Amino acid sequence: MLSILEGLLIFIAVSESILGVLGNGFIGLVNCIDCVKNKKFSMVGFILTGLATSRICLILIIITDGFIKIFSPDMYSSGNLIDYISYLWVIINQSSIWFATSLSIFYFLKIANFSHHIFLWLKGRINSVLPLLMGSLFISWLFTFPQIVKIINDNRMKSRNTTWQLNMQKSEFFTKQILLNLGVILLFTLCLITCFLLIISLWRHNRHMQLNVTGLRDPSTEAHVKAMKILVSFIILFILYFIGIAIEISCFILPENKLLFIFGMMTTAIYPWGHSFILILGNSKLKQASLKTLQQLKCCEARRLLTAAQIHVGGNGCSRRII
Repeated sequence: MLSILEGLLIFIAVSESILGVLGNGFIGLVNCIDCVKNKKFSMVGFILTGLATSRICLILIIITDGFIKIFSPDMYSSGNLIDYISYLWVIINQSSIWFATSLSIFYFLKIANFSHHIFLWLKGRINSVLPLLMGSLFISWLFTFPQIVKIINDNRMKSRNTTWQLNMQKSEFFTKQILLNLGVILLFTLCLITCFLLIISLWRHNRHMQLNVTGLRDPSTEAHVKAMKILVSFIILFILYFIGIAIEISCFILPENKLLFIFGMMTTAIYPWGHSFILILGNSKLKQASLKTLQQLKCCEARRLLTAAQIHVGGNGCSRRII
C-alpha cells in the first residue's frame, strides 16, 4: 500500500511524463511538417526530431520500469523482461544523450567564433561531424552491451543467492555502473567542453563590442546568449537526471526503500520534459509554432463558448414562445 507522499511523488512523475511526451511530440511534429513543406531535412531538424523521438521512448521506459519495480517487482525475477528493458534503456538513453550533445556541438560550430585552424576545419565540415559522432555512439553501444549482460547475470545470481549482496563490495558495484555509463559520461564531458568554449567565445565577443563602444546587442551576441541558455539548462537538467539514476541504482544495494526509488524516478523524469520546453522557447521556429498553436486553441475555445451561449439563448427564446 502506497503512502500519501509516495502517491504524490508518483502523480508528479506521471505528470512530468505526460508533459514530456507532449513537448517532445510537438518538437518532432513541427520539424516533420517543416520537412514536408520544404522537401528537405536540415541538420538541426534531424537532430531535434531524433532528440524528441528518443526522449519520448526514454520517458516511456522510465515510467514502465518504475511502475513494474513499484507495483509488481516479481515480473523481473521471472522471464526475460528485465533483459529487454535493460537493452532498450541502454540504446535509447545513449541515443538521447548523443542527440543532445550533437545539438550542443551544432550550436557551438554555428555560433562560436575562434580563429584556431581545427575549429575552422570543423566549422567548414559541420555536416561531416555528425557521422563521426554517430560512429562514437555505435562504439559506445558495443562497449556497453557486455557490461549490461554481466549486470543482468549478477542480478539473477542475487535473486538465487541471498548472500550474494553481502559478498559483493559496493566499490565493485559502482565500478560496474561507471563502466556501464562510460559512453554517457564521455558525451556529457564533450557537452561541458562545448559549453565552456562557447562561454569563452561570448566573453571575447562582448569584450570586442565594448572596445567598439556599441551600446546595443548585435545578433551575434543574442545568438551566443540564447545558445548558452540552452546548453546551461541542458547541463543542469542532465545533472538532475544523473542524480535520479544514481538514486534508483543505489536502491539495488541499499535496503528496500520505495519512497527513495519513487523520488529517484521523479527526479529522472525532469530532464526529458524540462529540456524540451526550454528548446521550444529557445528556438524561434518552435516558439512561433507553439504561439500559433496556443492562439488557435484559444480561438477554438472562444468559438465553442460562443456556440454554447447562442444555443442557450435560443433555447430560452423557444421556452418563452411556448409559454
